[in-house]
Amino acid sequence: MPLTQVQGDMVAGGTGALTVPAGTTAQRPASPTVGMQRWNTTLNVMEVYVGSGTWQSIASTAYSVDYLVVAGGGGGGGSGGAGAGAGGLLTAAGVSVTPGTSYAITVGAGGASGPANNGSAANTGFIGNSSSFGAVAVTVGGGAGGGGYTGVDTNGGSGGSGGGGGGNTTYSRTGGSGTSGQGYAGGSNNPTNPYYSAGGGGGAGGVGVNATSTGGNGGVGISSSISGSAVYYAGGGGGYSNGYGNGSGGLGGGGGGATSGPGTGGTINTGGGGGGGGYTAGSGTGGAGGSGVVIIRYVGTTARASGGTITITGGYVIHTFTSSGTFTA
Repeated sequence: MPLTQVQGDMVAGGTGALTVPAGTTAQRPASPTVGMQRWNTTLNVMEVYVGSGTWQSIASTAYSVDYLVVAGGGGGGGSGGAGAGAGGLLTAAGVSVTPGTSYAITVGAGGASGPANNGSAANTGFIGNSSSFGAVAVTVGGGAGGGGYTGVDTNGGSGGSGGGGGGNTTYSRTGGSGTSGQGYAGGSNNPTNPYYSAGGGGGAGGVGVNATSTGGNGGVGISSSISGSAVYYAGGGGGYSNGYGNGSGGLGGGGGGATSGPGTGGTINTGGGGGGGGYTAGSGTGGAGGSGVVIIRYVGTTARASGGTITITGGYVIHTFTSSGTFTA
């Protein structure tokens, strides 16, 4: 252990300073005694050993992080169903965190797909699940895609982004609303043609497209380079049409609609909405929503926090959570 340095006059009223030992967390004394003090260069904190294997921070330097939080996408509607809304997306830079503080991370699952019951029962999809970075950022799951061919519950559901309106040749079915600052509304169906066209789900970067003779496309997501490369997140799901062109999933993991069989699911860890299912007895389910993701980064070349999968690139330390956990600053 290096000798403690004393600079200047240390008598009462003096103006000198005491330089304490400094080192990384890994360099803590192997057999400390109670009362030892040191500057932790990993955490940028003054710490004291209080016994029982515990180092207690007694002074710290807050630092800033950037984050991206994406909720799980909604599930697409079944039996001529609409595309689901993407999970809500929040992102920010320069947010202060306190060393040693633990932040609960929740990564929301995607919503389940709507069933393929071509009768009178509801066949909407299901809303996605919320993701969060402690109380710093909480997002809303993607809205459910409306089901088709039924008079029950076929409007799109509200959520982070709204689900599209389900296919119907008699009734207008509207898209669900998005959450302000997190995503956009879903598109409506087109009841004036014989093709049962359903609307597209909203995305984090744009509304779901209204159906024409074709199903509506899903709304576009948002591109972020927080992971070290540009990736789109939170695209809406595409809607169904009866053989005249299904809606495509929105850029950012949105699933496409299907003419027959199940809609395409949203891509995992993007928060993409599921696509609408085809009008096929027993198998025309909607696509399930894609799960969400939480990514936190800060400037540096050495990890000072813990939690998630840690990568270091481009002058940043990046913590990626594809499942729930804890970020300890």
